[in-house]
Amino acid sequence: MKAQELMTKDPACCTPTDTVQHAARLLLEYDCGCLPVVEDQQSRRLVGVVTDRDITCRSVARGWSPDTSVEAVMSPDPVRCSPEADIREVERIMVERQVRRVPVEDGDGCCIGIVAQADLALAEDRGLSDREVGRVVEQISRPAQALGSEAGARPELRM
Repeated sequence: MKAQELMTKDPACCTPTDTVQHAARLLLEYDCGCLPVVEDQQSRRLVGVVTDRDITCRSVARGWSPDTSVEAVMSPDPVRCSPEADIREVERIMVERQVRRVPVEDGDGCCIGIVAQADLALAEDRGLSDREVGRVVEQISRPAQALGSEAGARPELRM
């Protein structure tokens, strides 16, 4: 199974100059926990991601204004995959980087979708047992130090 078969197509996106309040509204409206951040809505060139946790911990908890730019709280240059990436590759990315969502970009670097941990778990014909999916979810959820230095994830930059 390929990423393009699992992904949410054309996800809601925001830009670095949008406010965190606008991003939060999109998260609420689309019932999601992560937005790809794109250069602009026309190109949809992926430049980062912003999560509900980013907004909470990097903005609200610091007392920043709802007018703070997304750029101030987003994680730049996120890990990503191609539409042709195999489901096992997407899982590997999630486990190694300890992220729950992986944006999917086309050959031009444009965001065309996003694969979430839940997509892996809910996929009908994923070729994985429930036990394997459970193992992946467990590994993604471990604290960074539990995985060791090979994980390469910095807690402040998780998705």
